[in-house]
Amino acid sequence: MTAALAVRLLLSPTGEFNEAVIVGDIRPAGLDGTSLRNILVPCGRSPEPTSYPVDPGRYLVSVTLPSGMVLTKDAEAVDGRSAPVDFDMTDSPYGTHAWQYLMGNIEPERVYHGATGVPLPESVASRSMIAPAAADDGFLPESAVDVPARATWVGDSLPARWSYASMLALEQDPARPSVAPLIARSAPRPLPVPADHGADVTPLYRFGPDGPVSAAGGPVGERQFLVVEAAGAVRLVTLPLPWGTSEVEVLVNLRQSPTGSAVAVTVRDPRLGAGIAYMAQGALDTAAHLLTDVGKALHSAPANPLAAAAGSYVLLGTDHRADETHWDPWLRLLADRYPWLSDGAILKAVRLLRRPGADLREARNGLVDAFDRGIPFYTLGLTWLADGLAAFPDDPECATRLDQVRRLSWLADMREPFLILDLRQGSA
Repeated sequence: MTAALAVRLLLSPTGEFNEAVIVGDIRPAGLDGTSLRNILVPCGRSPEPTSYPVDPGRYLVSVTLPSGMVLTKDAEAVDGRSAPVDFDMTDSPYGTHAWQYLMGNIEPERVYHGATGVPLPESVASRSMIAPAAADDGFLPESAVDVPARATWVGDSLPARWSYASMLALEQDPARPSVAPLIARSAPRPLPVPADHGADVTPLYRFGPDGPVSAAGGPVGERQFLVVEAAGAVRLVTLPLPWGTSEVEVLVNLRQSPTGSAVAVTVRDPRLGAGIAYMAQGALDTAAHLLTDVGKALHSAPANPLAAAAGSYVLLGTDHRADETHWDPWLRLLADRYPWLSDGAILKAVRLLRRPGADLREARNGLVDAFDRGIPFYTLGLTWLADGLAAFPDDPECATRLDQVRRLSWLADMREPFLILDLRQGSA
């Protein structure tokens, strides 16, 4: 076997390198040939392709994008050669938004800059925050999007405000002032509108461990949030910080979008960023090929407990063994070492529920503890907590908590990996 296919995915040649890894397959076009499942495909402005040895012949190569879309290409492997297989995603509307385009949060250039206007969204989550009315032809003229967004960073939030009751209270009174001061312990910081392309209708905000990349920071606590406001609409955005050395991006899309959500959060982690997006789409088996190694960090104090929690969601969602596994102690460590991370307590309790013969009382107490720690970072945690509490319908404490979790889930954008709450609808 001396033939090979060298696979990569090209992103916008302008802007940053945007290195990432996604998952794909190599399948023979006929009955004979080499079949390779779940190959890892490098992405970027000019990434070094990964070469996969195959038997000579014709092949169908596919890659699964974080959005769930699948791209395919025909390729011919010739004996003694390495045939290039380049997937093209260079049509981001702006070079600065190439990462968001890869993650499926913004439409391609031909749609974004199309002369016919902005198409209607494909789901409720894709609806613009300002929700202007569409024209008779079903399209929204781009000039109609003239309401700026205001973003306020809360770097040091009050732990008492992470509770479900506090979050639900924020949604109940639309006459209240800005949400940011209500959840902040230290003064919240309004952020300037980014100077990048697209800032008028699709501003892109970036954050590092200490807060905004392009603006002065401030005190940083255990949880950071971003409050996004436009025309009376309010989104409370959970920022997954700190995430090691990787930055976090928040895209605010004031247009009607056929693809992404009105507000989208991504982690610019070259190895794990796409895995987080796969997880949000429910493709846990695909995410496992990028995230399962994260769990090994839990054997000792992890440098990135948020990444470890993501890996644990994937482990628990794909490994259904009932007996004790090598990663069960990791779940217990994650829950015990990080009281501010309710996801750890959720994972520990759900694992107990799924193991035959486990102590149900301990699982029940773990679910109550997870709720009492406050809202999770991950949207998936909200779903799993509700499912767990529902297993105890005759327990008044569980029933009361379940009611609040369900009510909060109605405000959450379930397509997003990190918890984003729609606290108030816009006036437009």
